[in-house]
Amino acid sequence: MAAQTSAPATASPASPVDLGPAAALSCRECGHRVPLGPVFACEECFGPLEVAYDFSGWSADELRKRIESGPANIWRYAPLLPVPADVADKPNINPGWTQLVRADNLARELGVTGGLYVKDDSGNPTHSFKDRVVAQALEAARAFGFTTLSCSSTGNLAGAVGAAAARAGFRSCVFIPHDLEQGKVVMAAVYGGELIGIEGNYDDVNRFCSELIGDPAGEGWGFVNVNLRPYYAEGSKTLAYEICEQLGWRLPDQLVVPIASGSQLTKIDKGLKELIALGLVEDKPYRIFGAQAEGCSPVSAAFKAGHDVVRPQKPDTIAKSLAIGNPADGPYVLDIARRTGGAVEDVTDPQIVDAIKLLARTEGIFAETAGGVTVGVTRKLIENGLLDPTLTTVVLNTGDGLKTLDAVAGTGLTATIRPTLDSFREAGLA
Repeated sequence: MAAQTSAPATASPASPVDLGPAAALSCRECGHRVPLGPVFACEECFGPLEVAYDFSGWSADELRKRIESGPANIWRYAPLLPVPADVADKPNINPGWTQLVRADNLARELGVTGGLYVKDDSGNPTHSFKDRVVAQALEAARAFGFTTLSCSSTGNLAGAVGAAAARAGFRSCVFIPHDLEQGKVVMAAVYGGELIGIEGNYDDVNRFCSELIGDPAGEGWGFVNVNLRPYYAEGSKTLAYEICEQLGWRLPDQLVVPIASGSQLTKIDKGLKELIALGLVEDKPYRIFGAQAEGCSPVSAAFKAGHDVVRPQKPDTIAKSLAIGNPADGPYVLDIARRTGGAVEDVTDPQIVDAIKLLARTEGIFAETAGGVTVGVTRKLIENGLLDPTLTTVVLNTGDGLKTLDAVAGTGLTATIRPTLDSFREAGLA
């Protein structure tokens, strides 16, 4: 892998960059601020950095009109994101504005009376929510002068990076566990970038990328979930924005969100709090629930044990897109679940498969295994009395079931018959 000629991956840009309302990077732990740049850890306490904003200059009415007149993708929320004002004019995959499906059939199955919705992010360009975060990271990479996009991935992110890089004219080189689902391998490779399998699980892949970023071989690379992570993570806020706008600028009462690294859940919470602070939605309580597979459930285990520290696990589950045994945002997920009155729960692999089929049968939505996790956990939360079925609830489906066909491989023909009416009747189908 040849070194690039642009600035080192961890260096700050030589001159100020235009990232819209983004004002600085702020440490989530100690509050220390640094200028905008491709850095992700606080120099004072090594805590995670995230984007801090200056949202002054907008009234709630002006901002709402600006959003509603914007494009039908995440850039309608450009005034709330770390992107330049002309972001919609640049080559990007332009994800977002996916369906919020009112799931009345599923609600009847689960006994939900307060309104159940599925935020179906399988409608994004590469059929997963990862398009949101990659689109955001691409704009940061552009601002900082990178020409290579990279990442560590459990599958969906690899495809999103490949597609976004191809559209924008970037080189891509992404790293995945060697044993991912074949559908995700093909989808990541088809965009023509370099796809590297690492012997080990996701945590091994992520550790390798952290080493590469400090090596001359990784000079000039924009790793979307490492040195560009503060910007990348902000893409998840758009899920919160869309859900509330699609509900008529209302907060949902309850959300069920899958947990991999935990970043999606924490940024959804951040997005909801921003909407409240800006006066775009009424300030009222909401509850956030985290969903994991039992075979990789370090956050769920910590929540149930009452711990503040998440103990890493070795993943063993069909939900490979969630198979991060040492989730970086795990402690923050625990804080949010407890602060909002939610919970973190997990389900077994057979329960995941049952939930995939349940969602498909009731709503015509074919979810990947992560969607099976959220639907399965929703059912379990209701059964255990932790989720109130009389309140408005939004469940996230973050990817397309065509990517994880192995999970439902036993599903097939109802019958095989001869092309005659007698054969049709003999099969009991008349």
